[in-house]
Amino acid sequence: MFKIYDISMTVEPSMQVFNDKASNLPIITNVSNHDNGQAVYESRLDMNVHSGTHVDAPLHMLKDGEAIETIGLEQLIGHARVVDLTHCEACITRADLEPLHLQRNEWVLFKTRNSFSEAFDFNFVFLREDGARYLVELGIRGLGTDALGIERAQPEYPTHRSLLRNNVIIVEGLRLKDVAPGTYFMAIAPLKLTGLDAAPARAFLIGGM
Repeated sequence: MFKIYDISMTVEPSMQVFNDKASNLPIITNVSNHDNGQAVYESRLDMNVHSGTHVDAPLHMLKDGEAIETIGLEQLIGHARVVDLTHCEACITRADLEPLHLQRNEWVLFKTRNSFSEAFDFNFVFLREDGARYLVELGIRGLGTDALGIERAQPEYPTHRSLLRNNVIIVEGLRLKDVAPGTYFMAIAPLKLTGLDAAPARAFLIGGM
């Protein structure tokens, strides 16, 4: 037997968005419904590609970086390790990561206090530059965070750029509140977009009961 853990954010007009910016909120508009005599019910969705759970492409932070379609599904499906970093108050550093004994080509998902609030926290836990460089040294394959950003308050975005320059995939906006630390089978399915800097995604883990 196995259990499926949905670790993606629900897309809705009242959802948590980066910096609480109204322009980042999704707009859902009904364009046809049964009450106005139409035969079908249809809606329109307008949203920022970085809102909710999403996959960043190198283009997001690197001039002439590759767009989202260059990240294949085979890179987003496989085993991943959820690590407990709920003790980190402000940021995740190299010193926080070293005791975890992460391995080359591993996917790692950060569970922090970010997962326990549905309101945007301007002081969310982020990955500091030295932590990002350590992960690059290890040669990890991908990184997921339960914040809507992998970093904050770092001029020139060194965390993003260190990871993306070294082909480390970044997934932001995960929900890990109900997931215990451990290894799971992971599937992340971004929308099939092209030429863009990110794509919203449905993400889930499969583990034992």
